[in-house]
Amino acid sequence: MPHRTTSLHPTTDNAPTAAAGDPWYTTEELARLLKLDPSTLRRWRTARPSQGPPFVRLSGRVVLYSAADVRQWLAERRTVPGQAA
Repeated sequence: MPHRTTSLHPTTDNAPTAAAGDPWYTTEELARLLKLDPSTLRRWRTARPSQGPPFVRLSGRVVLYSAADVRQWLAERRTVPGQAA
């Protein structure tokens, strides 16, 4: 499988895409993008209540994350120093 450059912005590669044209990421791909260990994303998914970005479980072993959902999740957690919370 050829290596593809991952980004949280739409791409034109052959990755599965959402209706809006955004790519979908596996746990391992998203972990690389966020500079996390994949086990962190797995732990967030199994926490009650669930934590981390929204995900789609296609099967017991296949989980995908929409780039659009990840961008929104990150934006919701953005902190600007000096601004009221």
